[in-house]
Amino acid sequence: MVPAHARSSRLLTAAVAVAGVVFAVFMVMSVTAGEGGTRAEVFNELARLPSIALTAGLGLRLVLGDGLDRRERRSWIWLNAAFVMNVTAQITLLVQLLASGQPSFPGLTDYLFAASIPPMVVGVMLVPAAPRSRAERLKLLVDALIVVAGACMALWYLEIAPLLQMPGVDPQVIVFSAAVPVTDLLLLFALVTLLLRRPGRIAVWGFLGGGILIKVVADTTYIIALVQFTVVFAPNSWLYLVWATADFLTLLAVYHRLHREVRPRAERPLPQRFTWLPYGAIVASYAMLVFVGRNESLYSLGGMIIGAIVLTGLVIVRQVMAQRESHELAVTDPLTGLANRARVVERVAEMARQAPRGDRCKAVFLIDLDHFKPINDVHGHEAGDAVLKAVASAMRAVIRSGDTAGRLGGDEFAVVLPSLPSREAAEGIAQRLVEALRTPVIFGDLLLSVGVSIGVAFQDESTTNDPELFLAHADVAMYSVKRSGRGTFCVYRPELDSRARDAELREAVANDELVVHFQPVVRLPEGDQVGVEALVRWNHPTRGLLMPGAFIELAEETGAVIPIGEWVLREACRQAAGWRQEYPQAQSLKLTVNLSARQVAQAGLEKTIAAILDETGFPADRLVLELTESVLLDPDEATMARVDALRDLGIGLAVDDFGTGYAALSYLRILPFTALKIDRSFVTDIATDADAFAVTDALVRLAKAYKLSVVAEGIENAEQAQCLTNMGCGFGQGYYFARPMAGPAFAERLEGIPETSAQSDAESIT
Repeated sequence: MVPAHARSSRLLTAAVAVAGVVFAVFMVMSVTAGEGGTRAEVFNELARLPSIALTAGLGLRLVLGDGLDRRERRSWIWLNAAFVMNVTAQITLLVQLLASGQPSFPGLTDYLFAASIPPMVVGVMLVPAAPRSRAERLKLLVDALIVVAGACMALWYLEIAPLLQMPGVDPQVIVFSAAVPVTDLLLLFALVTLLLRRPGRIAVWGFLGGGILIKVVADTTYIIALVQFTVVFAPNSWLYLVWATADFLTLLAVYHRLHREVRPRAERPLPQRFTWLPYGAIVASYAMLVFVGRNESLYSLGGMIIGAIVLTGLVIVRQVMAQRESHELAVTDPLTGLANRARVVERVAEMARQAPRGDRCKAVFLIDLDHFKPINDVHGHEAGDAVLKAVASAMRAVIRSGDTAGRLGGDEFAVVLPSLPSREAAEGIAQRLVEALRTPVIFGDLLLSVGVSIGVAFQDESTTNDPELFLAHADVAMYSVKRSGRGTFCVYRPELDSRARDAELREAVANDELVVHFQPVVRLPEGDQVGVEALVRWNHPTRGLLMPGAFIELAEETGAVIPIGEWVLREACRQAAGWRQEYPQAQSLKLTVNLSARQVAQAGLEKTIAAILDETGFPADRLVLELTESVLLDPDEATMARVDALRDLGIGLAVDDFGTGYAALSYLRILPFTALKIDRSFVTDIATDADAFAVTDALVRLAKAYKLSVVAEGIENAEQAQCLTNMGCGFGQGYYFARPMAGPAFAERLEGIPETSAQSDAESIT
């Protein structure tokens, strides 16, 4: 059984084929038959009727069908109104020719044909095309007006001006004859607009545009021949064939659109082949003005001169728009349509040049997409581009009209907010962006999810006239978000700036702002002091005394920990050497100093430490260096060589915070350690939690199995100290025994230590 859509398609094709056969017969008759009178004209109009009637019938079917969306249906309703008027005019003309011969001019038929042009203009103008911005629509209008202005100059000289000057002619005839080229100009304007808009359905609009253009040319030719050369085209002449060709092309346009409804196909937009039209019209118009202006009267040239003035104005407007368009292209990201890096930097610079105002604030957001790279790697760049476009749309929906959203490159974006009522308003916008950009993106069958990290920077005195610093502050805040977990926003604060804080840390070393505090290490259970751990503090000039947690992690990240570590070791050894000279009971004390991962990785570490010991006079066998587990996991040959060199100097080596990292046991056997320090996290609950007690007891037994001394950190009460003693832990430190203290305070504490006790206990710590 033949499907319904197939039968419908065949009927359409057959109907159009019949109209084509009639058109072909008409072509042959026009070429072979001589020019005739009324009978020839009746034949000509009858030959055109199948194409015109079928166009209206198929157009009605198209409008009443279900294959059009709302926008396209609106266009075809107007077009089909023009087709119906054409059919009515054609039938009326045939009736008049058969009834009374040649009808009067202008008559009912002429008015019906003229009345079909306005709905045709409206229908063509309503043809749907891709959405355009306001600037693009304005440019399109100017381009179309340039072409029409050029055509208007030609029509004034060739048609309208001669018509208005014809003597003894009925005014009604003159007015109607002049109205025909004017309505054709409107049709030409609609056609040029259609071509420049580049709609989809190339065949449909190509045939329709061709039919409109041929009709305009035929109408214009007929009137020019009449007013310029007093020539009237008789039936069976080539001009009637041109009109018939326009009718058949219009039929093909409707047929192709209806055929695509029956058999849907992929669509392509009309290629960009007509952008030369405005420039061609300009050249042709001015060339014609120069040519015809040689011997003509002012009246004949008046309309052309006015047209030239209008044309010149339109050209100026077009050039201004072209310059603006070029600038917009230069500062627009081609993928997302947002501002590009150049525009963002330009807007930030403008904002930075303006002094801060008390009642307003200015801000910059830097936005980085979280987990975007896996989308590109796994699903391809098309999926990544879809995410970037969706992010751009979400940003436009959130920001205000006066703000600027831009793409800096890759998956990094920026928002410039030049006028905010308060900082809270900026934070509200940042939070809305975070929430909006969490929305998954649909790409085919995939649901792609990303998050964002947003850094917020406000203008202050330091960023005025310095846009780079403005952006740098936002960048610092953004990376702070990434380090702390992502998926939110952070406002810039000076303490977040690792570069500034790195410089500040290094200056702290140079300005003697660092201090060393000392915490005693005691023997369990007696509590006799056998050693001391050196702990760094930062005596900040404005923030007061800062604990290591406030700056050591940053120092590790930036490398400032190397000069800080050297300073701590030198200062601790210097003070400890002084105690040894002043207090005999300090002779046997062990000095424990932490080594950072950066220091252990530093080439020539053993030489640096040896030089410090020589400089301060502190003995190597009284020094214990603590290394964290992260340094020791899978050490390379250079690290092992440095550790061995330190041990060869007689320096004791301890594993710091054992159990909090990877706790790989192999390095306890490979590397020459003498002590193991159990982290405070294992000590906290040993007196109240049986599981915590069992784990800590296992660590103590493990250390003893490797013949290492065991030191427990963070002992805060007698119950914890007793539990550790029962496990066999030999040494401990914590607030229960003593808090860290400055050097002079520790020196006073030394006075109460018996010399013989310190000697015996110190011998047993390693």
